[in-house]
Amino acid sequence: MAAYITPNDLVLCPKGIRFCSKIFPCSIGRGGISSRKREGDGATPSGVHRITGILYRPDRMARPTSWAVPIRLGDLWSDDPNDLEYNMMVRAPYDASHEKLQRADPLYNLVILTDWNWPYAVRQRGSAIFIHRWRRPGYPTEGCIGLNPEHLLWIAKRIRFNTRLIVK
Repeated sequence: MAAYITPNDLVLCPKGIRFCSKIFPCSIGRGGISSRKREGDGATPSGVHRITGILYRPDRMARPTSWAVPIRLGDLWSDDPNDLEYNMMVRAPYDASHEKLQRADPLYNLVILTDWNWPYAVRQRGSAIFIHRWRRPGYPTEGCIGLNPEHLLWIAKRIRFNTRLIVK
């Protein structure tokens, strides 16, 4: 993969995520890094992924940046490859398989969205590669990138619309 790396990019490297000349420890998917990502494989997809937005819980934290969008009760993410809204943010009530964005735990208090398999999702290619807080250091995700919550907030306040996540 040839990609010119800029100072605004988040780069997954062996020691963590490199951003703004700092390295932040992180967790990746339980399936490792894959160039053949599939729904449910737990892998973090390799490639160059654009950052497309930020979601946050306004009942748990202040808006981290002016372009962050609040997560509201009833906000969901479709993870059903057979649904027309696959890999899209949807609203309850919603009958197809989905993840609640407003969770009881703090996992999705702050979410950085990537363009993995979005906006035109390919069935079974995998949904929603987020950058969110980790459950604990070293504990794998379902394919997303997990960070210490303080590091996640620090990064969220500094990313721009041209920021990319580069996974080699």
